[in-house]
Amino acid sequence: MPLIARVYPNGSADVNAFEKAGGIPYIVGECLAAGLMHDDVMTIAGKGLSRYAQVVSLQDNALHYSKRPQVSGDLTILRPVAEPFQVESGLKMLAGNLGKAVIKTSAVKVGDRIVVAPARVFETQDDFLAAFKAGEFKYDFVAVVRFQGPRANGMPELHKLTPALGSMLDKGFKVALLTDGRMSGASGKVAAAIHLTPEAVCGGLIAKIQDGDIITVNGVTGELSIAVSDEDMANRQPAQQPRNGLSLGRGLFSPWQAIVSPANEGASVVGSIV
Repeated sequence: MPLIARVYPNGSADVNAFEKAGGIPYIVGECLAAGLMHDDVMTIAGKGLSRYAQVVSLQDNALHYSKRPQVSGDLTILRPVAEPFQVESGLKMLAGNLGKAVIKTSAVKVGDRIVVAPARVFETQDDFLAAFKAGEFKYDFVAVVRFQGPRANGMPELHKLTPALGSMLDKGFKVALLTDGRMSGASGKVAAAIHLTPEAVCGGLIAKIQDGDIITVNGVTGELSIAVSDEDMANRQPAQQPRNGLSLGRGLFSPWQAIVSPANEGASVVGSIV
């Protein structure tokens, strides 16, 4: 899948400029025409993904459908499949002895896509932010934030990490993030290995990472690894998920936590219920 859109954070355009340039109808139409999407699917608008390749407007209190724009309204924002911004998409799979993860590379400078550095381990994003505010980071590092997966705590958005990590990058440090948690588009310019599977509470090796372990996050080759021997790793005891004193009703979700699928299978309970 080529990269054919440049919209914040991988570009300067906002969603309004994106829509003006052709938006979703242009993208879906281009990808369908190139054989990169399947039209034969059921959508909320009816059968066929091609419905989303139409421009919808309201005329005389009724929906009006027209053909998608055949050319981009702004080639700095949207490009045809035949002339993409880059031949590979803005997402890349990572794999190695730590498991599998995904990284969004489109907003990360080429020189910042490879990070080999010692780990700093945290159980919550608030713990990381406390260390950042205390001025503890004066070196290259990979921030490891674990127990953030679907079975641990429902996989919350970890957007609060990005400004702090970005500021360290601006100071010239090599920094990356490794987490079994989730980010939407919030990873920004930092190399972030997210949605790590298996997660910490399911036996993932992220639960055994210690401060100082050398972690490789390579957004170019797709390597995700830790420089610890299999023997040493087997002899380590995994960290346990921290518990706070207040349940806040979280016990209500325990049946779902027990059956939710891993992140790389959708973090869903649908298949388990069916």
